[in-house]
Amino acid sequence: MNQKIKLICIDMDGTLLNSNHEISERNKETLRQAKKLGVNIAITTGRLFGSARYYSNLIGIENTPVIASNGAYIKTNYEDIPILENSIPKEIAIEIYKIIKKHNLKINFNSWDTLMREDEVPDDHAYTIMNKQLPEDKKVKFIINSDFISAIESFDGKILKGIVIERENLDNLWAAKDELKEIFGDKLHVVSSGTDNIEIMIGTTSKGNAVAHLADILNVNAEEVMCIGDSENDISMLKFAGIGVAMGNGLQMVKDIADYITDTNDNDGVAKAVEKFILS
Repeated sequence: MNQKIKLICIDMDGTLLNSNHEISERNKETLRQAKKLGVNIAITTGRLFGSARYYSNLIGIENTPVIASNGAYIKTNYEDIPILENSIPKEIAIEIYKIIKKHNLKINFNSWDTLMREDEVPDDHAYTIMNKQLPEDKKVKFIINSDFISAIESFDGKILKGIVIERENLDNLWAAKDELKEIFGDKLHVVSSGTDNIEIMIGTTSKGNAVAHLADILNVNAEEVMCIGDSENDISMLKFAGIGVAMGNGLQMVKDIADYITDTNDNDGVAKAVEKFILS
């Protein structure tokens, strides 16, 4: 075993999950082997906690920490007290909403267990599909309210992240991203986890900061951390880690700052990286 690595932080979409949103058996088994050797495993995702916890459970490792909402929230199990919680104040959330609306876009806000939006959640939404597999007390909750400002006000202190997904009007999407960055500066952390979205958190929130927070709690140094990801929102944690691993299917900007490039998410890239740096 490479004694250097004591914590592995793994992105979900495009990384741990394949194109069918599944965790391969090789990925599961490799992570279980690493855990048996004493390595801490953490899921690190833009998704809300309830969704990330569902997939984390599929690995078959108990009490795995989950870094959710791009680092705004860290918790282990549903009933646990959060290790970290960085919410967006309602005043800022309302301003974000107004800017997004100005660009003819729609935004979803989420807490650790709830998705809030103006219109109904489609049947093919990842959370709708996942809810069919979950018991009632662990399903992602939905708040649908056309009076969105009122909904934001009633949700004060609970909003962890906003996400805008737009597959057609990409010019509007990138214009909104630029405007948010220009107006709020360091007050917000605005990144993308794909080619069709922007994700918005309070300025101190990032996957990198969350990984650093978790590592400190676990008494693990940065050199003893390996982070694996594929998108812009993963860059901060790859930069923090002693070993930053980019997926073969990852964006070029991620590969450019990575220490190592593994195989794709459809070819067990996570397992291959863990085998190389920990199990070999």
